[in-house]
Amino acid sequence: MHSEDIEYTAGDLPLRGYFASPSSSGQYPCVLVVHEWWGCNDYVKTRVDMLAAEGFAAMAIDLYGSGKTAADGEEAASLMNTLLETPNGVLDRFNAALEWVKARANVSTSNISAIGYCLGGAVVLNMARAGLDLNLVASFHGNLATQHPASQGQIKARVAVFHGNDDVMIPAEQVAAFTAEMEAAKADYLFVGYDGAMHGFTNPLATERGQKNNLPLAYNEHADKDSWSQLIKQLGDSEHYRRQ
Repeated sequence: MHSEDIEYTAGDLPLRGYFASPSSSGQYPCVLVVHEWWGCNDYVKTRVDMLAAEGFAAMAIDLYGSGKTAADGEEAASLMNTLLETPNGVLDRFNAALEWVKARANVSTSNISAIGYCLGGAVVLNMARAGLDLNLVASFHGNLATQHPASQGQIKARVAVFHGNDDVMIPAEQVAAFTAEMEAAKADYLFVGYDGAMHGFTNPLATERGQKNNLPLAYNEHADKDSWSQLIKQLGDSEHYRRQ
């Protein structure tokens, strides 16, 4: 496996990400990995390495600029709010990463997907709603709400959502609105809910961070491993989903 820290830009904003791929020559399907509100940290870089081990090229993208990461929930909220208040900030920074991987000789430009965690989950769903030409977008414990629901035929990507049924940050009403949106848009989507799983269920540090920051976060090993297994299957599957 080959891996490297990378630098790229969105306009004048310096960005620092991480890229990994199988070491053998050839072109590989690529996955963009979008971080939680904590920033582009070791957790998402580990996910990139895991994808490379499965035969994918993968890039952890930087939404905050200069590779900024948060030490606590207060700093994370500040970084996230600054991002979301920047006009076209998310789209511009996502597209910068997309263009970076498309320029790589070992990336199959016709087979690019995006996955995201927490904040990143909401981001990739919004990229699907925006009609970006992606193979698959997958959200793990990401916010499902939108002020701009997709219209019929607007979503080109297949969509997968892995949700904790005990996630108080994403209530049942939001889930119902999301599934109704996907049905109305006639999206090819998969929704998997895990009983007993809370927000952040894929991150082994979630329970500790939740306790330190007084946030309802918790790691759930079953939900983590099952959602990852399903992701790998769906990344290699071009058939329509069977909804669960």
